[in-house]
Amino acid sequence: MGSHVDYFECDRCRSREFTRIHNFCLRFHGVNFSDDLIYDRVTAEVYQCTQCGKRFTREEIEDGLAEFRKKRRQKNPRTHEG
Repeated sequence: MGSHVDYFECDRCRSREFTRIHNFCLRFHGVNFSDDLIYDRVTAEVYQCTQCGKRFTREEIEDGLAEFRKKRRQKNPRTHEG
């Protein structure tokens, strides 16, 4: 059996090219037993289409790739690739 490649595409313009964008922040929390604040460092990662600028989360891309796997399994039920 030959190989086949499915590309995640922007659902607005069909581009296959994306730029990764990181957002960095600190999230502060109060603590019940103290007047001090504690914080968490948070890094958000999004992907932006290089053609139209639409943004996608990592989860949206992973869901799209999962759909490819699901469709391939339905087309070829003998193949059990992960």
